[in-house]
Amino acid sequence: MIMSEPEARGPNEHDKTRHWSGAPPAMSMSAIIAKGVSKRYGPTLALDSLDLDIDRGEVFGLLGPNGSGKTTFIRLLAGYLLPTAGRLEIDGCDSVRDSLAARARIGYVPEAAPVYGNMRVREFLAFMARLRGLPGRQVGGAVDRVIDMLALGAVAHRPARVLSRGYRQRTAIAQALVHDPPVVVLDEPTNGLDPRQIIEIRELIRGLAGHHTVIVSSHVLSEVARIADRVAILLDGRLLGVRAMADTPDLEAWFLSVA
Repeated sequence: MIMSEPEARGPNEHDKTRHWSGAPPAMSMSAIIAKGVSKRYGPTLALDSLDLDIDRGEVFGLLGPNGSGKTTFIRLLAGYLLPTAGRLEIDGCDSVRDSLAARARIGYVPEAAPVYGNMRVREFLAFMARLRGLPGRQVGGAVDRVIDMLALGAVAHRPARVLSRGYRQRTAIAQALVHDPPVVVLDEPTNGLDPRQIIEIRELIRGLAGHHTVIVSSHVLSEVARIADRVAILLDGRLLGVRAMADTPDLEAWFLSVA
């Protein structure tokens, strides 16, 4: 449950209708499938033949130091980049051949959590809902849903530029959820938050599991250990291993043993 500042507010049950463009893909057990995915920046190989399956409804952690390939993979998922080689499938859609449909299935929160400071929170979320292709008659309900889910009611009519770091992060997550995507990608979601806000975001992420597949990128092992069902370790663009947290009592020891 997300806590408002200063008092707690519980999220209501939200509408589970998903909004995306194009025909729905054939369902499979995997939300994300990467087969031999590589990405080059000139002579630099940022991602090296990545093979990875991420299950529907799980919270999946990406671990690795700066320069490990985490951000490159996330940008490939979000459609900001195209792979140099290999195939990347998002909720049944090829990220290259069906790029628009694949991007419609993603909600993305980058590390910087950008919001338009001159817009009020509700206005910003409505703008993002329309940008995501929601019909006009559905925008109001979608905005109400994420405002309630993220406990943003107290700041819904405030300009984003005056928000605290915690409220800005919630607003950024709300825009990623406003079109109810099957896959949510969070890059360093607790970066810069105080301990109370970290706990609140952690509880939110666990609450998204099941209805959404959540991919969390972080270099903070303890945070990933608390929220992820499975964890992958990347180093120098290569996948070093994937483990279920239930089978990994000491994530730090495993990380050090492979990285």
